[in-house]
Amino acid sequence: MVFMLLFLLLPVAALSLPVKQKFLPVDCEDIYNNGSIHSGVYTIFPAGHTSPVQVYCDMGCEDGDDNDGGKWTVIQRRMDGTVNFYRPWDQYKSGFGNPAGEYWLGLENIFLLTWTKKYELRVDMEDFERGNVHAQYSSFSIDPESEGYKLHISSYIDGGAGDSLAYHNEKKFSTFDNDQDSSGSNCALIYQGGFWFYNCLYANPNGLYKWGQTSGSPAYTGVIWNTWKGYYYSLKSITMKIRPLSLERLEA
Repeated sequence: MVFMLLFLLLPVAALSLPVKQKFLPVDCEDIYNNGSIHSGVYTIFPAGHTSPVQVYCDMGCEDGDDNDGGKWTVIQRRMDGTVNFYRPWDQYKSGFGNPAGEYWLGLENIFLLTWTKKYELRVDMEDFERGNVHAQYSSFSIDPESEGYKLHISSYIDGGAGDSLAYHNEKKFSTFDNDQDSSGSNCALIYQGGFWFYNCLYANPNGLYKWGQTSGSPAYTGVIWNTWKGYYYSLKSITMKIRPLSLERLEA
C-alpha cells in the first residue's frame, strides 16, 4: 500500500521540481563551450536575458587561422569602409554597424563584458599588400561611463604590429561631441572617429577609411597603427577582439 502511494505521488513530485534555467552565453567562449565551434554571428547576453546583443565570434577553427585557440569576441571590425565610424557619443555607447561586416560592439557592452571576467585583447590587421600582423595584450578592460569608459591594458605581446596602444592606456574615450582627451583640440573631431585619444594618437582603428598611402592628406588621417605602417598609411582591415584569460594566464 505504501509502495503504491509513493508510485502515484512520483509524477506530482517530478512536476514540482524547479525548471532549470536556460544557459545564456555572456561571450563567444561560452558559445564555443556550448558546442558552436564555427566563426559567425551569434547572440550574447552581457547585460542579462533582457538585453541580447549580436556579435561576431572568431572561433579560430577555419583552415589557415592563426588565432591562438580562437573563442574571440569581436568588439570592433573594419574591412571595407561600408560603415561610417564618425559617430556621436550615444552611438559609440550603444554600438552600431553589422556584426557580419563592419561594426562597433558598444562601450556599454564592452564594459559589461570586462566587468564580469578578466580578458586579453588581440588586434589583427592587414595592409593593402596582403601583409598580416597582430598586437596582443595580456589584459584589457574599460571603466564604466561615469569614469569615461577609461581604457586599461597591460603587457604587450609581440605579433609584428608593434605597440601603438600603450600611448592610449589609461585614457578616457572621446567622440566629436564628448571630448575627453588631453589635447587642447578635439582629437575625435580632427581625426573623424571615436577612440581613447590622448594628445592625439598612435592608433586610430575607428578613423576615416582610406586606401593605403595617405601622403597627400594630413598625418594620422585614416585607419592607423603607427608602429607598423606609420602615420601616412591607412590599413585595409583591423579587428579588435577579446577573450577570457585562461586559468594558466590568470595564475601567471
